[in-house]
Amino acid sequence: MRPDRIRPIRAPRIETERLILRAHSTEDFKDCASLWGSPDVTRFIGGSPRPPQDAWFRILRYAGHWTLLGYGFWAIIDKANGAFLGEGGFSDFRRGIAALDAVPEMGWALMPSAWGRGIAKEAVAAFAAWGDANFDVTETACIISPDNYASIRVANYIGFSAVDEITYDGEPTTIFKRSQYAP
Repeated sequence: MRPDRIRPIRAPRIETERLILRAHSTEDFKDCASLWGSPDVTRFIGGSPRPPQDAWFRILRYAGHWTLLGYGFWAIIDKANGAFLGEGGFSDFRRGIAALDAVPEMGWALMPSAWGRGIAKEAVAAFAAWGDANFDVTETACIISPDNYASIRVANYIGFSAVDEITYDGEPTTIFKRSQYAP
């Protein structure tokens, strides 16, 4: 299916070896606010911590993506203890970047407590597998700060390759693309 023709759905629950990927809920507000309020997390994503209201708007935006577009972001939950580890998935943020037009954009952000444990690779690989099985497009994309080496490693791990260097919101940004694989 084309991403703009997917029947609206709620985020499907996906389980990996260590993770549960599920729809966001209003109960995720405190954890989401903590994630986006962290200067360590936002250092390469916008450059500064976000106020709690931004987290609330994110949760609403994620639900809107699933409802209106049939794809979106998942909350990443630790299967062993139920801890909120971060979020990620697909979006259409209409950034005004031609290379992202009509291409599902993948993104992810993890709590610092989840860093260095392979959580991002596991979650992002699950997002990619879902996209491969559900999108009728030839590629997906993501944008990453060229200084965010950890996210670049994750992107490369699942098959993204750098295709362009741009300035976005006044910051150097690398556009990555990944070919979709047939299910």
